[in-house]
Amino acid sequence: MEMSMWDFVTSVFLALGGLGLFLLGLKTMSDGLKDIAGSRMRAIIGNATSNRFRGFLFGTAVTAITQSSTATSVMAIGFVNAGLMNLVQFASIIIGASVGTTFTTLFFSFGVDPVAPLLIFIGIALHIFFSKKNIKSLGLIILGIGILFFGLATMSIPLREFSQMDGFTQILRAFENPILALITGVLFTAIIQSSTATIGIIVVMYLGGIDMSFSTAAFLVLGANIGTCSTALLSSLAAGRESKRAALIHVSYKLITGGVCALLLLVFPAILVWFQNTWQEGAMQITMFHVIYNIGAAGIMIFFTKQLVRLVYFIIPKQSSDDNERKLIYLEENKDRTPKVVFIQAHSETLRMGRMVQKSLRLSLEAFFERDLDKANKVIEIEDTIDFLRNEITNYLTSVQSTELTSENLEQLSSMLHIVTNIERIGDHAENIAEYIIGERTCRTYLSNTALDELYEISLAMRETLDISLDAFEAKDTDLLPKVELLEQKVDDLCNKYLTNHIDRLAEETCDPRSSVVYTNMISDLERCSDHALNIVEKTFGNKPKAPKNK
Repeated sequence: MEMSMWDFVTSVFLALGGLGLFLLGLKTMSDGLKDIAGSRMRAIIGNATSNRFRGFLFGTAVTAITQSSTATSVMAIGFVNAGLMNLVQFASIIIGASVGTTFTTLFFSFGVDPVAPLLIFIGIALHIFFSKKNIKSLGLIILGIGILFFGLATMSIPLREFSQMDGFTQILRAFENPILALITGVLFTAIIQSSTATIGIIVVMYLGGIDMSFSTAAFLVLGANIGTCSTALLSSLAAGRESKRAALIHVSYKLITGGVCALLLLVFPAILVWFQNTWQEGAMQITMFHVIYNIGAAGIMIFFTKQLVRLVYFIIPKQSSDDNERKLIYLEENKDRTPKVVFIQAHSETLRMGRMVQKSLRLSLEAFFERDLDKANKVIEIEDTIDFLRNEITNYLTSVQSTELTSENLEQLSSMLHIVTNIERIGDHAENIAEYIIGERTCRTYLSNTALDELYEISLAMRETLDISLDAFEAKDTDLLPKVELLEQKVDDLCNKYLTNHIDRLAEETCDPRSSVVYTNMISDLERCSDHALNIVEKTFGNKPKAPKNK
């Protein structure tokens, strides 16, 4: 088919105008949905917990509201940067977002183009002639849907004409190469910042009668799903390392799922034949491929969120400065000071302090049993940072008391202050253990191998108590409380048993009396660490904490 230059230019402008209307409709619909959701948007995504399935549902819901997985990911990266969300939570939300973004594409196969002008009229009428906010927002949603489908219909007119041009069909034949189609989908989506728009264009090309194989369309769809993470990646460039890790989780998820699916399609082309046999109409084939691909990928990857986070930490490893820097990372004066947000951020800061104490205790025990002076000195350095964090977190939380707090908020505040104190005291005991090595002031050299073996056994049980206690605090997992209680009791039993053994050795004169000072002090430090670990987990769940024993 021959087309004059003017006709060709006019058709290109019409196609671009249709694309513009489509994007405008998508944004208008999204704005209306967000207006109805209002301030609940922040609460929805901010309430995501370490429960991966709940995070998945939150991600799906938020993306269904915003109609943009890109917007959800950028918002979630901001929450990671603010300490309101950890990377496992982020991963579950991103997986949910990939499902939420399929809702709009389902409309593409319904063929509502003829009623698009009516939807535009109804939407404008509701938005202009009604004063109630929810009705005006509903009008925006209907208006957006109408503009969206009117844009699709507008694009389909020039695309039908292009389908008759020899040059255009030759270009399309080049996309029969699946890798090229995949890359094109990635690049085009990265440019227009909407996988939904890319898939809408592919559907319109089908509806316009353009000679494109379903295989090409499927790989374009896979590319569109990968390309949608470009904005989140760019938004993290100026942010901290944790935000970069969050963006990398998004990219990794899309690359892994898209790459695996592409490989399956190449090895098992019968998958594409199944889609064509199951849904006869081309637009429905594309839509259902997009939906089933995202649901299937999410259904599998939701069980591998922790592994996804480990992969990202392997690529962007933690640095010692990430944990040991003497400053608040999550609590800042210029951030949201509402009690709910403050407690979430304080939880992240306290957990950071707890992991620092965990490291300090490990180093102090290694210093003691290995007689390593360098590790002992490192513990003293870390203890200064722990003390700093204890004071800063306590001062910050105490300042919240001047705001209006509910009785539940006051209970949360009290529990958090107790947890911070117990964590800091474990750090003090780690410092005590390290000082047993510095200067050899405490007769460490007089301990027998038997005594060292006994202390080592207690230290293993005590470290396990602290590890599980901090895991319970991080995940707020009540199932871990009985484990901590059993381990704490095990430490108590070992301490009592080995103190008796030591007294017997002294009576039998089989050990050096000068070892008693360091041995009994070590027993006391280890047992008190275990008590404080139990207090942490009990205060996390509102139980009465255990008083450390005086020895």
